[in-house]
Amino acid sequence: MTSYIYRFWLSVLRSSILCLVMVFFFGGVKAYGQTTLFNGEQVPGVVIQHSPASTGVFLGSPSLVILPGGEYIASFEYFGASGSRTDVYRSADEGQSWSMVSAMFNQTWSNLFVHDNDLYSIGTRVAHGDLIIRKSTDGGVSWTYPSDASTGLLKESTSVGYHTAPVPVVVANGRIWRAYEDIGGGGSWPNYFRAGVMSAPLDSDLLDADSWEYTNLLARDPQWLGAVGTFNGWLEGNAVVDRNGQVVDVLRVDVGAGQPEFTAIARVEDNTTLTFNPDSDLVPMSGGAKKFTIRYNELTDSYWTLANIVNQDNYDPDVLPGAIRNTIAVMVSTDLTDWSVKEIVLQDLTDPENFAFQYLDWQFDGTDIVAVSRTSYPDGLGGADDYHNSNFITFHRFEDVLPEPSIPGDINGDGFVGLDDLDIILNNWNTGIAPGSGSPSIPEPSGFVLAVLSSGALAGRHSNRR
Repeated sequence: MTSYIYRFWLSVLRSSILCLVMVFFFGGVKAYGQTTLFNGEQVPGVVIQHSPASTGVFLGSPSLVILPGGEYIASFEYFGASGSRTDVYRSADEGQSWSMVSAMFNQTWSNLFVHDNDLYSIGTRVAHGDLIIRKSTDGGVSWTYPSDASTGLLKESTSVGYHTAPVPVVVANGRIWRAYEDIGGGGSWPNYFRAGVMSAPLDSDLLDADSWEYTNLLARDPQWLGAVGTFNGWLEGNAVVDRNGQVVDVLRVDVGAGQPEFTAIARVEDNTTLTFNPDSDLVPMSGGAKKFTIRYNELTDSYWTLANIVNQDNYDPDVLPGAIRNTIAVMVSTDLTDWSVKEIVLQDLTDPENFAFQYLDWQFDGTDIVAVSRTSYPDGLGGADDYHNSNFITFHRFEDVLPEPSIPGDINGDGFVGLDDLDIILNNWNTGIAPGSGSPSIPEPSGFVLAVLSSGALAGRHSNRR
């Protein structure tokens, strides 16, 4: 447990250095990229939807996918003084503007994903209700309705309710995997959550309840953190494939006020078995007490997330870490156990009780990361109800977060393969210089010329836009 504490505070130190630079240069407020002027207030990002706090209706569970044709689809729910409803919005201009395309009633806590060119949404019918899935074949304009076990009603909440969130699905071993929870663990929020993972064959009918298998459900033990903290509960797990090719469930861990943050890694042993070892599977991670989304990136061969970090600039010993949601950082790990802060992309330290960027769901888009946020921020109408009860859903593009992919034949590193690269080869071609004479030998350019001509003469830079 000592190593947990060391690794946690090391991550805090790294992120604190970044924040000190930001406070000095930006006064503690940072909105990476576009902002929207809204009733005289500069709101970070592009506003997709707004609901004034005075209505008692709040916005949550944002989810984002990029369709095969390049369109962005976002969904989000309404909570508070509202019924169970999820709206679907579309952007045809890479997130610059959004229009509503449909509403799914009796759908909440949902995530979008694309499978075989069709769009799906998995969630619950109501809070702690039936576990359901819907399908759209027209980009979210129309949806199936989960009326029975053959049309998307996966599990009925007869004896216990279910909990989901906008968390990722992952493909592995010929199956599609997703984490979920039920509330059969006893007690109140978040003690009652039990962690599980569901999966179905890739070639199966995902609307058919018989296609899905479920692991056993694991309840938390409040003593798992020992003297370090209190393990209040786990929830909102991420299905991820680890370095060994094993599907794991990386969960948010709720802890007490002022305590260090962790994630928990439960391991899928087979389609129906989930295990957890508290001695080895608790991972220190700043931001681990809030919902986060983890995705693997092939270009960098690493895992990425956007997390609500806690550091010396927003740490409060009297506040639950899960309630500190005013700083978003891009974090990277090669192994799911050692996370580092790459950069802070959203931050406002002005009013932590009422300002928040939270529940970000996101996708890679070239070297950019695009995201949707459940945002509590000033709106010229009195602001959000509080940090939790958000008044905005906002879209964000964090540009050039990932490195540019290397291009074979790009000798000068300008992102193109062309005549300039050929000139370098020709000008350095060691004509008449015998091998071993002291000058490095440069191969004859004929193969390079053929490669360039066969690929259409010029290859352009990989675009950040789809």
